[in-house]
Amino acid sequence: MQSMDITSLPVPDQDALAHSRQLTQHIHHQIHAAGGWLDFVSYMNLALYSPGLGYYSGGAKKFGAAGDFVTAPEISPLFAQTLAQQVAQVLQETKGSILELGAGSGRLAAALLQELADSRRLPEQYLILEVSAHLRQVQQQYLGMVLPAAVFQCLQWLDQLPESFTGIVLGNEVLDALPVSLVQHSNGGLQELGVVMKEGGGLDFSSKPLAAGELHDAVASLALADGYQTEICLAAQGLIGSLGRMLERGVLLFIDYGFSRAEYYHPQRSQGTLMCHYRHYAHQNPFLYPGLQDITAHVDFTAIAEAGVASGLSVHGYCGQAQFLINCGITQILMRVSPENIVSYAPLAGQAQKLLSPAEMGELFKVIALGKGIPGDLLGFVCGNRVHTL
Repeated sequence: MQSMDITSLPVPDQDALAHSRQLTQHIHHQIHAAGGWLDFVSYMNLALYSPGLGYYSGGAKKFGAAGDFVTAPEISPLFAQTLAQQVAQVLQETKGSILELGAGSGRLAAALLQELADSRRLPEQYLILEVSAHLRQVQQQYLGMVLPAAVFQCLQWLDQLPESFTGIVLGNEVLDALPVSLVQHSNGGLQELGVVMKEGGGLDFSSKPLAAGELHDAVASLALADGYQTEICLAAQGLIGSLGRMLERGVLLFIDYGFSRAEYYHPQRSQGTLMCHYRHYAHQNPFLYPGLQDITAHVDFTAIAEAGVASGLSVHGYCGQAQFLINCGITQILMRVSPENIVSYAPLAGQAQKLLSPAEMGELFKVIALGKGIPGDLLGFVCGNRVHTL
């Protein structure tokens, strides 16, 4: 992912620009309805999830080389094959099912199910909760094409969380896509950033004093220095609470880029972590091409752990993606292909490097496991567990 000035970004075609203008008009109506100032969390929700128009609910290609970013399951089947070892441990302990939140292109589900089927550890149900009708269609088409009928039969798509669940819940790059509030400590007081319309129809930031409530309390507890701007994701904490209440027995496993609270709100990170992704370029203007670009923020894993504990879960593990994959046996899975077979082995080795290297995904991406009724250690955290840093 390259970072650059927005004037150097690729220009969308006319159909894409028309789509973006339609969403922008919808956002204008929402700003007007809100009295001329719309909090950023609402703007981000509209930009990403407006039915038929938002980035995730529209039809534009998002994943892979032709999209805007590449996720670990897109990089290599090694990711899902290795993750399957942790999944299998939880399934064996709980005799439960798999629930994937936001299954993207379906690549993770495909490789995970194939690995579990090959080792005769397939669960009765693989549930997918997908809020995007477009992505649900993409997943159904892809998985129906690549999976044997007997394996495809265990898949079921959901519109909402089940009332109760036993097994393992998977969220790969889910938390970073949840809308965030933008806040700052300015002139001795706490401010919330919102969105207003400029003359000519453009969008811009505008701040106002942060009102009393849950968001104010969360920001005040951070004791931010004057001039500090950052994000708070109450939606992520709410999701964990809902999942904790749903989970009868099992594990919530989230993989995402982020930090512990001490790192997230470090004095040097004074402009926060909000980023936008368009055609494999990263920039910081959330008002460019609404509906055509991803808007994201890093995850505060301490907040995730706290939300889990508050909903009756235990924190079983927290570590970097590289440590987790090594613990789950990625090197042994890589060796299923002989190094002497250069044509097959070399690409896999390069993919493993991307997943494991600290300069790539190995350290920026973290894995956290929250559980209920699970005795003993989880495979992915037997070495290098950093729960104490949360």
